[in-house]
Amino acid sequence: MSKRNLMIGLVVGAVAVVGAVWFFLLRSDAPPPVALDDAIASVTDDTAASDSETATTSAPETTTAPETTSGPDTTSAPSSTAGLDGGWVIDQSNSFAGYRIGEELANIGTVTAVGRTSNVEASLQFAGSQVTDLAVTVDMTSLESDRSTRDSALRTRGLETASFPTATFVLAEAIDLGSIPEEGAAFTATAIGDLTLHGVTNSVTLDLEGSLVAGTVVVVGSTDVTLTDYDIEAPTGFSVLTIEEVGTIEVQLAFVRG
Repeated sequence: MSKRNLMIGLVVGAVAVVGAVWFFLLRSDAPPPVALDDAIASVTDDTAASDSETATTSAPETTTAPETTSGPDTTSAPSSTAGLDGGWVIDQSNSFAGYRIGEELANIGTVTAVGRTSNVEASLQFAGSQVTDLAVTVDMTSLESDRSTRDSALRTRGLETASFPTATFVLAEAIDLGSIPEEGAAFTATAIGDLTLHGVTNSVTLDLEGSLVAGTVVVVGSTDVTLTDYDIEAPTGFSVLTIEEVGTIEVQLAFVRG
């Protein structure tokens, strides 16, 4: 083999090795931060799939409709924005809660660790343009990330989910949205409430975005938390060199009429 061909072979081999290292070690499978557009897409996709399934399973209409007489239309459905007052409950299939934090792994580098669970219980109460009640409970033992070793470690270290199996957020002050949400229109809000995590309760501010979509109130939000504020000791070790002192709690919540 000529020196030129040998050099080309070495270069190609090096590129292949680097590509393999990136794909198997450095490449992150962490999902992006919560976003209202993604949450809306999740709800509308489920709605479209449900409508399609209903259409294919419904029996065809074989009876002849009676002749109608002219007159005022009294069959129009009320506006979807009317009557939001009252209680709303969680649609778990389109909801989740979790954490996002940076960590440095040995022989890999800095990655973003993201753990999420759909085991969320939540309720929402509307009164006019105000949200008067919002309560969220998360099953921390069911958090899953892209690394099972991380999930196992968090049972007894860090979040210590075996000892502190739930986290909660309870609204402390009513949220005034300014107007009743209209179908398809986005709104923003700030929720002030009590976050209980790792057995410690602190007042936090949760930045929210939401929309009313196909009869579902869709909300995404996040807040930064300092680990030491919740008596959480970063679970570093042989493979995890460092963990950032500040992480993010994020939620995607879909509410339907209770």
